Amino acid sequence: MLESSQTEIRVPSLPPQPAGAPQGPQPAFWPILLAGGAGLLVLAALAALGRLDLVSAAVGGAVIALAAALLVFVSDRSAEARYAAVVRAAEERAGEPPPYAALINALPDPILVISATEPDDLTSRRYIFANSAARQLLRVDRAQGLLVGIMRDPELLEAVDEALFGGKDAETVYEPGGAQERTLRAYARPLGLALDGRRLALLVFRDETESRRVERTRTDFLANASHELRTPLASLTGFIETLRGHAKDDAAARERFLGIMQTQAGRMARLIEDLMSLSRIELNEHIAPDEPVDLAGCVSDVVDALGPIAKEREVSLQVVQPERWPAVIPGDRDQIVQVVQNLLDNALKYSPSGGTVRVLLETGLNAEAAAAGLGRGAARVPLLTPDLAGETYAALRVSDQGPGIARENLPRLTERFYRVEGQKSGERLGTGLGLAIVKHIVNRHRGGLVVESAPGQGTTFSAYFPLLTASAAERPRPRVAKVS
Repeated sequence: MLESSQTEIRVPSLPPQPAGAPQGPQPAFWPILLAGGAGLLVLAALAALGRLDLVSAAVGGAVIALAAALLVFVSDRSAEARYAAVVRAAEERAGEPPPYAALINALPDPILVISATEPDDLTSRRYIFANSAARQLLRVDRAQGLLVGIMRDPELLEAVDEALFGGKDAETVYEPGGAQERTLRAYARPLGLALDGRRLALLVFRDETESRRVERTRTDFLANASHELRTPLASLTGFIETLRGHAKDDAAARERFLGIMQTQAGRMARLIEDLMSLSRIELNEHIAPDEPVDLAGCVSDVVDALGPIAKEREVSLQVVQPERWPAVIPGDRDQIVQVVQNLLDNALKYSPSGGTVRVLLETGLNAEAAAAGLGRGAARVPLLTPDLAGETYAALRVSDQGPGIARENLPRLTERFYRVEGQKSGERLGTGLGLAIVKHIVNRHRGGLVVESAPGQGTTFSAYFPLLTASAAERPRPRVAKVS
């Protein structure tokens, strides 16, 4: 027998007979009848030639007819016995996987076998076999069922019909949707007719997510870099021309211009670093990391690193971590640290002098509780919602006492280079990629992201991640709350 993931595969005991077709075995009687008829003709010829009297001929004919009838009867019963044995064997095998099931289930590509009878009858289109990869892709529990119950993409269904009723190979691009974008190429191939007259087709999916992501990442990087680097490059060029001209002998102007040039060069360096970081994250976004990461430890490390900056800005950091529950998640530690640092950087950037940035870490939450945020009356907008259901999450919530953000601006906060009006200059100037990086990292970790804000009430970002199960990692000693 196969493993539990394969035990749902079923094969029919016998193909159903078409309407009006004879049932059961159809043995060939003509050799027996031909031999009997030949014997009767020989007896009749002998009687006609006077070689055999009529009584003997009649007795011989009766014997031949009786023998033929007996042979026909025995042959018919033998055929029925063989047919019954085939039926019993098929019934005994019903529920067992076909011999090729283990092979097809081991293949990484999603594969389905589809059957149909009439082109106008959508309910006749059924998938009669789906391997493990196909069931995982389409999120189905059974290896058989209605085709329209698991896929509704018009182009994909059209490709299947082309293979079923057109007898031609067809292919199309299929995007399942969800938080993790995937692009697959679907190939439909005709398989001819089944024993019961149904048309069969094979549907195979090939994952093209990575190749398309590489191309899109390259294109986006070039477009973003050329657009965002144009301004600081123009500024540098202008100051260089000024320093080579009338300001080359003015020491005070030269010093001021060099300081501005250093600032613009630093901005370019940060921009390139953020673009490279975002490109690397997007490239592997469809591959979820699985190393155990202590979220509480990441928070503690970032708070220690940003302590001097908070002190310089006269902002206090208040960190509350769980006392009993661990916060171990499957992830990439460097990227989790980057999420915590970007959220804390933003909070420090927009907090007024004398304000407080509060970091709250909660664990053991269901999806609804993790996405609920703090629920303090401010507008709440989910920026990213995970596809997984039934997970238990750890939530990181970072709150500041800044000016807050209007409701209409909240959905666009994770767009690249998006800045709220009135926050595009001065000391708060950044690359505009920090929250975009946070969103893509959280998405790679199959988590969610929520923002809560209102003008004059500050802002809270909640990033939540699925917890690592107890069987997959050792429970670390939890950290206690601390205030710095």
